[in-house]
Amino acid sequence: MTIDLYTQNPALEACKTDIEAAKDLMIETYRTGNKLLLCGNGGSCADCDHIVGELLKGFLLRREPSEELKNKIRSLRLEGSDHLAENLQMGLPAVSLHSQAGLLSAFCNDVAADTVYAQTLLGLGKPGDLLIALSTSGNSKNVVYAAMMAKALGIRIISMTGAKESKLSAISDVTIRVPSTDTYRVQEYHLPVYHYLCAEVEAAFFEK
Repeated sequence: MTIDLYTQNPALEACKTDIEAAKDLMIETYRTGNKLLLCGNGGSCADCDHIVGELLKGFLLRREPSEELKNKIRSLRLEGSDHLAENLQMGLPAVSLHSQAGLLSAFCNDVAADTVYAQTLLGLGKPGDLLIALSTSGNSKNVVYAAMMAKALGIRIISMTGAKESKLSAISDVTIRVPSTDTYRVQEYHLPVYHYLCAEVEAAFFEK
């Protein structure tokens, strides 16, 4: 099951090459056993959690665990084993860098707030992972520093920004520059783009 992104959002045809490149990069990351790491601020921070939510469980498809895994859970013979086996869905690993509240509050207070995403990436990331960086301007300092850290670690970068070239687009492997510079419109365009990407990646691994 897929989403007809370009018919529903004709203005995004201008970004099609980069959107499809981002899709391929996400699929490649998962095929090689790696994970996504995401960061952004404000509405873009919320978008990161939204993306993680679509990836860690079924989005448009029900992602049934294998019978082998279900049987392993049932074989525990503990109260709730059957319920657990029947209600889990397979996930695609993704982590929002802002989700570590204790680390973020300590690091911002004690060290340097603008490098907090870079610090979290340094602790969680490894070569072969993929950073998805959301910034409506493409110049958010803490997000740019995270991308710089990714570059140093051998982690590839997809950035989602507004229409202008930016510090993020200069260092990203793929930049989806949606056709607006107004913050709210950029965020409105980002939503269907990442829904499309999540649906396409899900279909690549779970569509029968």
